[in-house]
Amino acid sequence: MTASPVPLAALVARMRGFGETVFAEMTQRAAAAAAVNLGQGFPDADGPHEVLDAAKGAIDSGQNQYPPGIGVPVLRQAISAHQRRFYDLHVDPDTEVLVTAGATEAIAATILALCEPGDEVVTFEPYYDSYAASIALAGAVRRTTSLAFPDFAVDEDALRAAFSDRTRLVLLNTPHNPTGKVFSRSELELIASLAREHDAVVVTDEVYEHLVYDGEHIPVATLPGMAERTLTIGSGGKTFATTGWKVGWVHGPAQLVQAVRTVKQFLTFVASGPFQPAIAVGLGLPDRFFAELSDTMRRRRDLLVDGLRRLDVPVSVPAGGYFVIADLARFDPDALRLCRAMPTQVGVAGVPVSAFMDRPADPAAEVAAASLVRLAFCKQDDVLAEGVRRLAHLAD
Repeated sequence: MTASPVPLAALVARMRGFGETVFAEMTQRAAAAAAVNLGQGFPDADGPHEVLDAAKGAIDSGQNQYPPGIGVPVLRQAISAHQRRFYDLHVDPDTEVLVTAGATEAIAATILALCEPGDEVVTFEPYYDSYAASIALAGAVRRTTSLAFPDFAVDEDALRAAFSDRTRLVLLNTPHNPTGKVFSRSELELIASLAREHDAVVVTDEVYEHLVYDGEHIPVATLPGMAERTLTIGSGGKTFATTGWKVGWVHGPAQLVQAVRTVKQFLTFVASGPFQPAIAVGLGLPDRFFAELSDTMRRRRDLLVDGLRRLDVPVSVPAGGYFVIADLARFDPDALRLCRAMPTQVGVAGVPVSAFMDRPADPAAEVAAASLVRLAFCKQDDVLAEGVRRLAHLAD
């Protein structure tokens, strides 16, 4: 006997706009139709054997109980060494690093720790969906500035207008999901100057940091005067193809990290015990691994972009991340309707960009995004080739 669904009225009012995610819906549709799933952003192959073997070794050696609340020392030290190695950031592993249950928990715990009801959080739209939900959970107010297809450039006037004397946080994602935008130095300096002007903390989600194909990843914490007001969030899931392990982290000033830790301990308490030392091994892999990862994903990006261009649709070529944004208006101006039909009609799943937008949103931005679809290229070459072949049937 199937249980009756819980009435939406049982949910607190501020969360009633958040039901099942569109990612779960499209994945279910893909599975039911045996479609190529280019909707949800997870790799379809395992990560490096060194990392997988380290997890097996940790399990076999008995590291299966609660890890320390702040994270196992070897991972915190590896995060510190990684930041110094790649960005010349000096982070104290004992007071300035907190390991979390993925980047999603780091985001939620940070917003809950730092925002009072009514505080404002500046976001860049389209944005990853957990941002809006976490802001709502905290009773804070979301202030958005739109990034417009196809270049997704920051509009300085719109960004300035999003700040106020109630701005508490700026929530930034670079490389950006869903657009693949890598924020430029000048854009980051503008964001940093506004954060300093309004005495706001910048929370920067950098989980795609090693998936950059054009341009350069610049951590906000490396900009002058920003280390003391920036919380940097990272994750091993995307870099090491271990999204199911849920090993993330946040680092920054000790007093801010302690605030996040205070909330985090009442969310998951701890997580991912034997996987934490394995991710530490991954962070210490030689430069060759990170270069080959970027090269492989760049080739896969180009495979999907070329296939979409053969369909004669506008495409935004991502500078980083896992995803390509295409305007499929020539097939259906309503991307949500199209994405719901695609698994059964052509055997491919995608995600409408409208799922990453405010509702109601800036009317101009909402119309501009109505026909945009996000497609993932973090798949094996043969899977992408089959996906491209099937997408050609959209023209039918």
